[in-house]
Amino acid sequence: MLKETISLMRDLPRIREIIGVFARHGFGDLVRRLNVQRTFERAGESLEMPSEDAPPVLDPPVRARMALEQLGPTFIKLGQVMATRVDVFPPEWIAEFEKLQSSVPATDFAELEAELTRVWGQAPAERFSELDPHPIGSASIAQVHRAKLPDGQNVILKIRRPHIVGKIEADLRVLHHLASLVEFEFPDSRQYQPVRIVEQFAKSLRRELDLAQEAQHHRRFVENFASDPHIVIPSVYWEYTNEIVNVQSFIDGVPGNELDLLEPAGLDRRILAQRGADAVLKMILIDGYFHADPHPGNVIYLPDNRIAFIDFGMVGRLPAPRRDEIVDLLAALAARDERGILNVLLDWTGEVAVDEEKLAADLAEFMFNYENLTLKDIRFGQLLNDVIAIMREHAITLPADLTLLFKALITLEGLGRQLDPEFQMVPHLTPFVRQVLLARYAPKALLKKGRRNAWELLSLVGGLPRDVSRLVKAARRGKVKIDLDLKRLDHFGLQIDRAASRLTLGIVTGCLIIGSSIVMTVPAGPRLFDLPAFGFIGFLIAFLNSLWLIWSIWRAGKQPL
Repeated sequence: MLKETISLMRDLPRIREIIGVFARHGFGDLVRRLNVQRTFERAGESLEMPSEDAPPVLDPPVRARMALEQLGPTFIKLGQVMATRVDVFPPEWIAEFEKLQSSVPATDFAELEAELTRVWGQAPAERFSELDPHPIGSASIAQVHRAKLPDGQNVILKIRRPHIVGKIEADLRVLHHLASLVEFEFPDSRQYQPVRIVEQFAKSLRRELDLAQEAQHHRRFVENFASDPHIVIPSVYWEYTNEIVNVQSFIDGVPGNELDLLEPAGLDRRILAQRGADAVLKMILIDGYFHADPHPGNVIYLPDNRIAFIDFGMVGRLPAPRRDEIVDLLAALAARDERGILNVLLDWTGEVAVDEEKLAADLAEFMFNYENLTLKDIRFGQLLNDVIAIMREHAITLPADLTLLFKALITLEGLGRQLDPEFQMVPHLTPFVRQVLLARYAPKALLKKGRRNAWELLSLVGGLPRDVSRLVKAARRGKVKIDLDLKRLDHFGLQIDRAASRLTLGIVTGCLIIGSSIVMTVPAGPRLFDLPAFGFIGFLIAFLNSLWLIWSIWRAGKQPL
């Protein structure tokens, strides 16, 4: 508890700054409802809350995006992650979060050079024949410089900004505290698990801070596409690479966001769209390890209609059981099988109570809208968005490891249609889904699954006597515990304590009034203002107590329950 309080005191200035930014962008009421004053009171500080919001000239999604931009790199990254939560935020919020860019002014190269000298033990000029001090890209965590190795090989250096780790760790602590407040003050938000979202965001951001980890992603993708001549992954130079710098081969081609250069370069848009879709679908459905952000800025088009993927700071992983669920969902969507979609969504509901009959009816209506459409008229991204809208309506939250996947699929179709307006996702999906289903039900796979299930059953039966014995012994010793998770119990207890204090003070005040009235009738004793002194003082104290009670009750009525 002491350690938590000390950490809280250290972060109070940043919390105050965050509150001010959101209040200035019209979210003061939300800040007040979070009851952040309690946080400052715990640390012995006071917080002057904004009296009113800024005029809401802009729509809330725009104001939220502007607030995140003003708060800096960690919050920009958080907004980019929230852009993947299509199951939580409506499309207009997603569209604004997608506008968040982490481009920031470049760090002076002298600072980066000193950092590289420290970790390498020698100056960068001694390791490279050329090193351009002007960055070709500058983001919140790192910036990119071109260089040339002594053998003439062109490379890029992705260098982490000095001192960025401490700043991000401080912001992550603040975010965790704010997410805990949201869950505490808004019980309905718990179905979206804000604390868990922040924890997963923190884990992802810490991985992104480690550039050696990003280099490991490169290695994995190089292995997965070793047999595909149409997909290029930059090579990593491990003798130069560590947690603060990633040195990789320079890819020279047509950037994915400059499509007007494709025709002059002799590249075929249709072939590029097909190969890009096949590559990403292979990552997802076959490898279970995929580029989580395949937007145009992370794609480079090369001669012979080859495609290079860059920037593997954000990747997604799908274990085999989750891949099976995704394949079942995609197969049901491609076949327009509402019952198949329903079964998968029910598996994802977790502890959330869902009206299965209404969910089935909504899915039936959703499928009816696509019933008469031909394959070329179906936009898979819109199809997926419609399913997600139904999930939001029924408070079904996507499992955390699927949020990146859904976003990647939607981004992939958008990228394909930018290249080829006639691009269709469903025909590309079908062969991969069929391949996974055939592999799942192959005799060898079924035999392996049967052996695993039999072994698990034998282990369960074999361990049953031991588990029962332990349970009985624990019961005899009185050590069987039942955990009850009573939400907001401490808050309820605090309210009861305050109510009891007000009631006690009210009774004391009433007694003072009655006693003072009796004293007023006694002519003997000291006098004050020609009145019995003790009676006058008693009425004065009762009056002050009454004012305090009225103010306390009024203040309690203003606070959220």
